[in-house]
Amino acid sequence: MNALLPGTLEMLILQTLSHGPSHGYAIAQHIQRVSEDTLQVEEGSLYPALQRLLREGWVAAEWGVSARKRKVRTYRITPTGQSQLEREVSTFERALHGITRVLRPVQS
Repeated sequence: MNALLPGTLEMLILQTLSHGPSHGYAIAQHIQRVSEDTLQVEEGSLYPALQRLLREGWVAAEWGVSARKRKVRTYRITPTGQSQLEREVSTFERALHGITRVLRPVQS
């Protein structure tokens, strides 16, 4: 993944899962597609982040079979994860607003 602020990947995963359950590869593809290829999530970042989200109880997972008849683990956001997502988005938006103000050219 391109350099992100700590916790941003988890927020992006939770946001992706807020649209519905998905497996890991589809989560990574969604983030890449929606960001217009600006953000690319590598497996080495994605799956450890999903494990952290599972440990926190922010996502749940179950094994299933894909359309191609392959065994896949499907993740879904939990109610606790939805609450966490709302907190993270609010914090991120406040930080982004502050950063934007600092980067804005000084007006004379």
